[in-house]
Amino acid sequence: MKNQNQNTDWQKVSEIELIYKTKVKSADRPYINSSRDAYRILVDSWDPGKIEFFEQFKVLLLNQTNRVLGIYEVSSGGIAGVVVDVRLLFSAALKAAASGIIITHNHPSGKTFPSEADRNITRKIHQAGKLLDIPLLDHLIVTPETYYSFADEGAL
Repeated sequence: MKNQNQNTDWQKVSEIELIYKTKVKSADRPYINSSRDAYRILVDSWDPGKIEFFEQFKVLLLNQTNRVLGIYEVSSGGIAGVVVDVRLLFSAALKAAASGIIITHNHPSGKTFPSEADRNITRKIHQAGKLLDIPLLDHLIVTPETYYSFADEGAL
């Protein structure tokens, strides 16, 4: 015999509502024309107490004219690495209606040369971006003094 008080709400698909609200006019947003522009914006947004302490992975979200929609911190890690959930990264890009992204992470060691793990996550995000029509424009490895650009080095 079926329980008449059985809750069947789980059978219904929940509604998801995406709302994009901004208080910044497009003309007032920073414009990215080069890896140097992206580096300046990103390093200025980094907490100085963390950039040389542990790794963080962020994504710079851009509109169609390469104006900055925002910076989203995807994850924080340890001294020598950070785990990146590509789904979370692209959920932020989709919610912001980004037309392109620049990913970045810091190397507390001060060395900017990419590791094999850095190259692998770049390939993975690049492929996912192609599938979603949200191109990966660059991957910057940053320190307080300098950066490495995958795009500038032909590694993207």
